[in-house]
Amino acid sequence: MMIGVGYRQELAKWIATRPREIECLEITAEHFYDQPIEPLQELRRAYPLFVHGLGLSLGTPGPLDPYALSRFKKVVEAAHPLWISEHVAFTRTSEVDLGHLNPVVPSRETLNFFSQHARELSDCCEKPLILENITSHLRLTGDLSESEFLNELCQSADCGVLLDVTNLFINSRNHDFDPLKWLDQLDCTRIVQLHIVGYSQENGRYVDGHAEGIQDDLLSLLSEVLRRAPVRAVILERDHSFPSDATIGAELNRISKVFHAH
Repeated sequence: MMIGVGYRQELAKWIATRPREIECLEITAEHFYDQPIEPLQELRRAYPLFVHGLGLSLGTPGPLDPYALSRFKKVVEAAHPLWISEHVAFTRTSEVDLGHLNPVVPSRETLNFFSQHARELSDCCEKPLILENITSHLRLTGDLSESEFLNELCQSADCGVLLDVTNLFINSRNHDFDPLKWLDQLDCTRIVQLHIVGYSQENGRYVDGHAEGIQDDLLSLLSEVLRRAPVRAVILERDHSFPSDATIGAELNRISKVFHAH
């Protein structure tokens, strides 16, 4: 299993020193749109890469946006990642870009077009695809539970799961369910990669701000996931309130200790 970080400009100088704590990198595709490809070529020579998308909106009915798909593919071609990923979500309607990730109804109707979009993305990029669970203030209900929906989606689209451990934890607290029972219902053999970052609390709600250090209860849930799943990579995310390089390195070491305990 590899442990790494999401590539961000704030971490670029440290990443360039090839610190021993970083074994792989996740590239957010949108961060490299309309940018020179040379930095990606340099990164791929130094690290195994994964390309992560934010705005392809696989959960929007109708055809995928061809312009967004072409831009994503260009990043993939430059990065040569081991796999690509997107979210089980939608970010736009047929009329407007909402600018953030929104949950889909876990129904067979959604499953039908979502799996088609997932296959189209994987085929277009000629890379294996994994799909990530999101946080949401609303817990939508449909024909299937969230775990069942993911199981059937993976089978129908021949894809894997990018399990965001923090998102699972936050949803379990905000929507009052047991994350271990959620995992029991999931086909954990489909889990390829993990995300993890610390959470915060605002007005009694748990929030994923990508700005906090990892708490112990998240590491406990991480341990449960690693016990159940053949995880190939864990990515530490950070988008705000960047601490020192040494602090990020220490976080990666904590993740590594949990892994080696298994």
